Amino acid sequence: MRKTIIVSNRLPIKIVEDGDGYALLPSEGGLATGLTSIHAQGENAWVGWPGIILNDTEQKAYFSALLKEKRLTPIFLDDEEVRGFYEGFSNEVLWPIFHYMPNYALYDLENWQIYVRVNEKFRDLVLEIAEPDDTIWVHDYQLLLLPGLLRKALPDASIGFFQHIPFPSQELFRLIPWRRELLEGMLGADLLGFHTFDDVRHFISSATRLTATNNNANRLEEDGRTIVVEPFPMGIDSHRFSALSSEEKVLKRVAELKSNFETQKIILSIDRLDYSKGILQRLEAFELFLAENPVFHKQVTLYMVVVPSRDTVPQYRELKDQIDRLVGHINAQYGSFDWYPVAYFYHGYPVEEISALYNVADVCLVTPMRDGMNLVSKEYIASRNDHTGVLILSEMAGAANELIDALIVNPNNVHDIRNALLAALNMPSTEVNKRMKAMRQIVFKFTVQHWATLFMNRLEEIKAVQSNTRARLVGTAIENQIIARYKEAASRLLLLDYDGTLVGFQADIDKASPDDELYRVLDTLEAGINNHLVIISGRKHSTLEKWFQNKPYSLIAEHGVWTKEPNTEWRLKSGLSNTWKEEVGTFMESYADRTPGAFVEEKSFSLAWHYRKVQRDLGALRAHELIEGLRDYSASYGLQLLDGDKVVEIRSAEVNKGRATLDILHENRYDFILSIGDDRTDEDTFHVLPREAFTIKVGTEVSAARFYLKHQRDARVLLQKLAAETPSATTP
Repeated sequence: MRKTIIVSNRLPIKIVEDGDGYALLPSEGGLATGLTSIHAQGENAWVGWPGIILNDTEQKAYFSALLKEKRLTPIFLDDEEVRGFYEGFSNEVLWPIFHYMPNYALYDLENWQIYVRVNEKFRDLVLEIAEPDDTIWVHDYQLLLLPGLLRKALPDASIGFFQHIPFPSQELFRLIPWRRELLEGMLGADLLGFHTFDDVRHFISSATRLTATNNNANRLEEDGRTIVVEPFPMGIDSHRFSALSSEEKVLKRVAELKSNFETQKIILSIDRLDYSKGILQRLEAFELFLAENPVFHKQVTLYMVVVPSRDTVPQYRELKDQIDRLVGHINAQYGSFDWYPVAYFYHGYPVEEISALYNVADVCLVTPMRDGMNLVSKEYIASRNDHTGVLILSEMAGAANELIDALIVNPNNVHDIRNALLAALNMPSTEVNKRMKAMRQIVFKFTVQHWATLFMNRLEEIKAVQSNTRARLVGTAIENQIIARYKEAASRLLLLDYDGTLVGFQADIDKASPDDELYRVLDTLEAGINNHLVIISGRKHSTLEKWFQNKPYSLIAEHGVWTKEPNTEWRLKSGLSNTWKEEVGTFMESYADRTPGAFVEEKSFSLAWHYRKVQRDLGALRAHELIEGLRDYSASYGLQLLDGDKVVEIRSAEVNKGRATLDILHENRYDFILSIGDDRTDEDTFHVLPREAFTIKVGTEVSAARFYLKHQRDARVLLQKLAAETPSATTP
């Protein structure tokens, strides 16, 4: 049976030292909770680190067997691997860069090499339990290389990847020396998930600028495989936090806290010690609030929980010292013998204590500088069964895109946070209830279980589409069918596009001339008995004349404006007008003048605006603007607009490759037709050909063609094979 294999840095169960022995305990965090429902199904498995370094072989074997009963596969890392892979590269390069803190990044080659080695170690362990039809779901920044490593070993596997932290803009991401390797690893997945659309946009920008990957909206093309990149905002186990609020232990603790703080209002802040959480700015904003609003002295307390994290690392140790000093300063400046403005606790708490704090807090202050989602904000909302409480949320947290009824603030602006605190503490109860009800609807609809199900269903949809696409790929079976029909046929028509089909694209369009090998293949095909070879192109007729003047091929230039049969002169299609070209040409030149690398090519009855040399995103932007501007001319003069591969063309509407093809079919009958093309202009040809024709699209975009080839070079190989089976007039 097919199974799903979850792969994450940590297992949902950790091994901890317990006195003289060891114990298995559940791991903290939303990921373990969210994927439990998927892991529980069938024979699904989970691969990850159990959270402890074990050097004893017998211990490893014992725990492997114990965890295997729970369908958990542990990966055991040694001290060097933990330091280099997790503490080193993951948290000294990826974490600061992805959280927009490049000044904290340390580019250590040895750490990178260990990161590669550990990702390979994960791959090897997955391959021990994976079958070809399994689904593999890889999680987070520690395993960016793993999807690509698995793709090489299991080319047809269904692979998903989800990143739980932000993805930076490409200007920041490109600072990483090993950026291409990381991207190539991620592109091994079929579906890439992020918390927000901004993360999706940033990833696509990096992938298309730093690798040879092409995109169409949120779909990327990599080696003929379609990869989808989408946002999947992660939720929490909302019902669990709602139920915790009613537990006796929690209610008792709530009563104690309310008794301790009596009539004071509680502002709650819960964070792990990290420079991305905005803790210092939060304290500065609270200090400003106290300085400007003395009426709230002894009426409000900032209850701040900071969970220890990596405090042996210099940056974290320094942050901890700064927090300690700032808390001491605020309490000394504004406190009294019976009131401390900041109640500061530097340690972790069990979930029951956290639930009690959520229930007692009048305001929850969540202001990270950058955060993938931030689940504290959602846990607070799920805990407020009485619809009270105000959430102040950083606009830099992914949750801000969903929880729009929170008070959204810029975490860098202490005045903005100060204003939000004042608004929250003075907010009328009716507005508090209205906002909280709206946010609870979202939090209880988009739960972590909903998130996991949504991702897995989307991955299944994508693989179904890919399977359908693979069925149309010209592989061995379809290729043999084409060759067999070709050999049997008494009359054959070969309709071949030029750029992107017979030759690859060049930045300089005049450098895409035929090579000797192409001439040989075409000559052989044309020499075949009853073969009619037609090159049908958007190129100028003068260009085709220069390249093929002594060749016995039929030539169609400028999409059908000009035609030439062997040993005849070029023939111009009648009834075409050029009265529009001067006005439209001036307009198109104005776009070329302000777009470095773009130029206008004038053809007999069309104008083409080329932008292959233009900076990627700028070219697409200008092309879109140009198309919008040309629509009026198109309507006024009866012209046709074509949005091609790095070219925008406008031409007489009476001309297209489809009409030129119909003229050929009208004059002759063929029992074998092969048409190969790569762009939108070739779709006109595909549409008019009979159903039994072998129509082939070069590339994996949606097409009217029956079949497709991944690359231009594949078209050349197919033609070579047909040439090898071609009997010529001189064949005995």
